[in-house]
Amino acid sequence: MDMTTVGDTGLLDALQHEVAVFARRAEQTRLGGVGQVRNSMDRAAYLLLNRLDKEGPMGVKALAASMGIDSSTVTRQVAPLVDTGLVKRTSHPEDGRAVVLQLSPRGQTRLEEVRSSRRRLMAELTEDWAPEEREAFCALLTRFNSALSARTAAQAVPPSAEPAPASS
Repeated sequence: MDMTTVGDTGLLDALQHEVAVFARRAEQTRLGGVGQVRNSMDRAAYLLLNRLDKEGPMGVKALAASMGIDSSTVTRQVAPLVDTGLVKRTSHPEDGRAVVLQLSPRGQTRLEEVRSSRRRLMAELTEDWAPEEREAFCALLTRFNSALSARTAAQAVPPSAEPAPASS
């Protein structure tokens, strides 16, 4: 079913426009937060540190897979985080040849400063919203991001990895 013909195309046009405006404004402000910490951590660093905090120490491949990006991108993005002491590289406990990435105590502190600043920004931007509106917006934005992630993952599957049609 072609979703562009279902319902109100005007609404779909408005939605795609608002998503484009949101993306531009998010990049302009980097939604970095408020106060002294504002814009002090780029999106890639924040997402990597956040993932390590939520999921714990892991290798580059596992981190890349969990974020839906390739290992070379993770390696490139992690390097400055290691250089600044926000992430530690350690040997895998079972395989000393493998490297495990781990949030350092300094990284944990820095991540919490940025989270706190961003929390204040979200509170400021939605201060006149009812709690139910914040919850609904968060749920819908989460659902939208999940749909984008699933679409990206489906497009990343190489044609040779798709099952061959069954013969009759």
